[in-house]
Amino acid sequence: MATRSIEITVLSAENLQSNRKPLKKNSFVTVRTDSLVTKVYRTAETDCEGGGPKWNEKIVMEVPAHAKNLILEVQCQNGARPIGAASIPVTEFTGGWVPESYLHFLSYRLRDERGVRNGIVNISVRMKVEEGGTSSTYGRKLSSGCASTSSQVKLGYLVVDNSAVATGVPVNWKSYSRVQY
Repeated sequence: MATRSIEITVLSAENLQSNRKPLKKNSFVTVRTDSLVTKVYRTAETDCEGGGPKWNEKIVMEVPAHAKNLILEVQCQNGARPIGAASIPVTEFTGGWVPESYLHFLSYRLRDERGVRNGIVNISVRMKVEEGGTSSTYGRKLSSGCASTSSQVKLGYLVVDNSAVATGVPVNWKSYSRVQY
């Protein structure tokens, strides 16, 4: 099974509440993927007073290639009480126009089991890239200087001789009503 290695730093949380009272200590975060077979990673509990909980804890985990979301859950008192959860799409930090080793700082709204807003979690995420390897998506997009480069994704339909691209979208003219004058 193909996997990708990511580095998540769980920074802090804001405005967490438990039974309508501010939650400041005895909380931790679990991180897992939405795939069927997954390992759950956990931060240490906080016991700091004042402000929201701060973990600043780094987790390195393997994410299956078919995983679509990372799920962060803030829990209290050894997992007895879930406080809130956030589902983070893996596409937020994979591919695109930035290098795969780019450090993303993300903040997500937490929702409790009833779907009610319950605070915000702050994290940073970075894809781990092998030494000497280049990020495949970013490298291809930067190296393609014009539309005729074969490594760039082309928009349109290939012409018969495969040397040019015809831009346009086929339209079914029968679906349009005809106006008669």
